[in-house]
Amino acid sequence: MEPPECPVCLQSFDERDAIPRVLSCGHSVCEACLAELPQRYQDTIRCPACTQLVKYPSQQGPSSLPKNIDLLRLSLQHSPSPSSSSSSDHSQIPNQRSTTNSCYYHPPFSSHELYVTWKDWILPHDAVLTDDHCIGWFSSTKGRGCFGVNRSVSLAPIVCFPPRDRSKFRFSYVAWVIKCLEGMNEGAKEELALILEASVRQGRMCRVYGLWSEGVEGPLYMVCERQRCNLLDKFGELGNGFLAVSEGGLELDKGGIFSFLMIGKGICEAVLALHLEGLVAGCLGLSCFSFDELGGICVDLNEALMLARKFVNAVSVEHKEEAMCKDCLENEVFASPEVLYELLHKRGTAPDSGHSRYPIGYGSDVWSLACVLLRLLIGNVLPWNTLEMKEENDGDSSASYACWVEKVSSVLEDKLGSEYLSLRQILCKCLDVNPGNRPDVVDVRKCIQNMLVKPQFDFLGNLEVTISRDYTGLCLVLGELCLLPKQSSNELIEHELWEKEIGGQPNVVQDGKGKSDEDFAAGLPKGMTELKDLQGHLDCISGLAVGGRYLLSSSFDKTVHVWSLQDFSHLHTFRGHENKVMALVYVDEEEPLCISGDSGGGIFIWGIAAPLRQDPLRKWYEKKDWRFSGIHSLVVSKNHSLYTGSGDRTIKAWSLKDETLICTMTGHRSVVSTLAVCDEVLYSGSWDGTVRLWSLNDHSPLTVLGEDPPAEMKSILAITVDRHLLVAAHENGCIKVWRNDVFMNSKTLHKGAIFAMSMQGKCLYTGGWDKNVNIQELSGDEFELDVKAYGSIPCSAVATAILCSQGKLYVGYADKSIKVYL
Repeated sequence: MEPPECPVCLQSFDERDAIPRVLSCGHSVCEACLAELPQRYQDTIRCPACTQLVKYPSQQGPSSLPKNIDLLRLSLQHSPSPSSSSSSDHSQIPNQRSTTNSCYYHPPFSSHELYVTWKDWILPHDAVLTDDHCIGWFSSTKGRGCFGVNRSVSLAPIVCFPPRDRSKFRFSYVAWVIKCLEGMNEGAKEELALILEASVRQGRMCRVYGLWSEGVEGPLYMVCERQRCNLLDKFGELGNGFLAVSEGGLELDKGGIFSFLMIGKGICEAVLALHLEGLVAGCLGLSCFSFDELGGICVDLNEALMLARKFVNAVSVEHKEEAMCKDCLENEVFASPEVLYELLHKRGTAPDSGHSRYPIGYGSDVWSLACVLLRLLIGNVLPWNTLEMKEENDGDSSASYACWVEKVSSVLEDKLGSEYLSLRQILCKCLDVNPGNRPDVVDVRKCIQNMLVKPQFDFLGNLEVTISRDYTGLCLVLGELCLLPKQSSNELIEHELWEKEIGGQPNVVQDGKGKSDEDFAAGLPKGMTELKDLQGHLDCISGLAVGGRYLLSSSFDKTVHVWSLQDFSHLHTFRGHENKVMALVYVDEEEPLCISGDSGGGIFIWGIAAPLRQDPLRKWYEKKDWRFSGIHSLVVSKNHSLYTGSGDRTIKAWSLKDETLICTMTGHRSVVSTLAVCDEVLYSGSWDGTVRLWSLNDHSPLTVLGEDPPAEMKSILAITVDRHLLVAAHENGCIKVWRNDVFMNSKTLHKGAIFAMSMQGKCLYTGGWDKNVNIQELSGDEFELDVKAYGSIPCSAVATAILCSQGKLYVGYADKSIKVYL
């Protein structure tokens, strides 16, 4: 036989270090641990063995409690107590238990890590106003670190999912954005994160404000700053004398070449900014570069991404390299030969050309950069159509490519003459078929800089930037984000399979058990279907309960209905109430019971065991007072005491054995509208705006929560308790949340009163006047708690009763119907 030990520190009892003291519940705890137990309420502690709330003399201390002599005698018959080091180790157990209790056991709607990572990039739904051309206006005061007037933005679609018309569930805005992110593979999310962070660090990139969706189940967009004009727009506005642009490019007078050099330097710096962040565009065009407010040039990441998608889409249609080169050059989509070959190789249509042996990296953008500069410099005079494959050389285009570069060099020589030899030479080097032979972007910029300012006069010196040629970076053209957003067929298939599985037997219940509430919450992202619409009541639904194989419902029509959980057929109607049935509760005893209370003070106990009988087993009435309404709420404790909340502002405790009144609890200043029991504590909510806590052992008051100033008090219509969390719903559509009786958060969830509420773990379901059932996720730690809207179920009537049980959501409505959602 093991020696008796303290349930807290696990040290064996003795007469010196671990003296056992007896609590009113009968369990014993050593004096040292009793002194350390937390007191949530005055002169009250929770027994660590049975978790009951028991009285504790705080002033006198544990020594005033009786000593357990019998345990001391047993301890003396065994070995000495464990060493102090062992005792010290065991003393951490209460803290570990407290930590465990504070954790949510319900599966989260979405990954908490994913939410924390991306939440700061999610723009408010009303931050962007769109038009038919996918151009928006961004309200910068609501954005991520942006101030000032509204800004024009561009929207690039990132991902989209198919609409789910059959699903009754609608995601909240933030939850939908998170779901879109969850649907992306890890590679795409890493690319997106790299682009977002890069835009913040680099001044040569148009800023990416964040992620936005036009509506629930709409596409997810990347929102990027849109400058007033890009390079092509600017050419038409400059007129003669600054940049006279025609079919032949710039008119190369002194002003024209100087303007070209200034723009070229800015383009080089914008491309260099990409490379400094580990990004490779893969293809570039004039539309990728814009003028900022100060006249500087920056790269538009949205335009670069859309151009890359356009290029990839063209490659997916064309199958010949020479045709692709021709189309890309004519359409001013400049992609190097090795990038083109890699895309064709992915499609399995690439010829065995010389480009296949070259890697893709920063040098690939140098080729595209040279084409952009050539387009500015000589315009359409550039010989685009000369790149052809020769069948006699087995499809090798190397010779044709070398010929094309020579023609480009010849055109440059005719256009520039010998005065700008260094510019012609470096641009031709950029077109080398081997990326390793091409100059760096820094070298191109240096050449242009030396033409603008003679080296002997450049006292600031050249830009000292080194980029490793070995690092290839992330190529947008070859990345996951460049793939056109596709509707996720996988989600639709899963939803169809889910429905087929339940199609034949929608509710298979064995021994009163079905799918868990965790299954219900975990299945919400796949959609929600209205499984059944139960009709039979003649007035508003006031209560719902599940017990055994039955669904029980009460109504203002003075009846209680019994439904089968097997097929939701109507089985029985309990009649006998003479007033509106206001509350309903199920009692799981040897003979299961259903207890209902009405507005006239009547309490009826019905037998649920088959066969169902018409008459109640027992009934009695509260003392009637014409000044007050009758019963508004019911709850049953583990010791089978019945508690009623009444219109006379009191809570009454009744014995279910003989219907005698045990005691009456007073303190509320208005109707006691809702009751709940958890861990030997009775919670009562009232129209006076407060929640009172009572000990179930002696029915003494423990504490009062929510005592706001009279002007701010709003009636409490529903409360729900789950372990250490308490949520109260108010008539103004607001909820308040307490953890361990400490106020944590408040949030408005509905436009109007919240009449019904149910909580399972971290999932909170609320319904009310605005004809919506909202689903929230409670998350946080002991220091803060967040109420995150996850979704909603649009309804056709006011929701008056909610119950989440056995993997289904039951909602009662004011229009007399009960709907079952799966």
